[in-house]
Amino acid sequence: MPSVVKINVLTVPEEMRRELEKRFAGRAGMVESADGFEWFELLRPVEGSDRYLVYTRWRSEEDFRRWQESRAFQAGHAQAAAEAAAQGHGHGQGHGHGHGQGGPAATDSELWTFEVVESTGPKQEG
Repeated sequence: MPSVVKINVLTVPEEMRRELEKRFAGRAGMVESADGFEWFELLRPVEGSDRYLVYTRWRSEEDFRRWQESRAFQAGHAQAAAEAAAQGHGHGQGHGHGHGQGGPAATDSELWTFEVVESTGPKQEG
């Protein structure tokens, strides 16, 4: 069974980019312990776009769904929302670090799903 890639596409206004990155940095380590987790990257747009890509790779769709339903996922999103509200960025809806419509850091979000067909990495010597 091929791995599954989930890419959350976040539209982030220029003035909220630093805040979004700060919130993700503050959550470091939360997803890495999830069963089936393989990879995470937060990709910053370089030119001509206001869309960040949150890239995660999972052993299976079931592993991703299990993580979404986990306490760690719920706690991380609740913590981000609480921090945003405490800083006066909360709108009473959405998620504090920018996932989902109405969040204070992102103005829009969509989730893309892919199966890994082919993958390569650096050649290991030895």
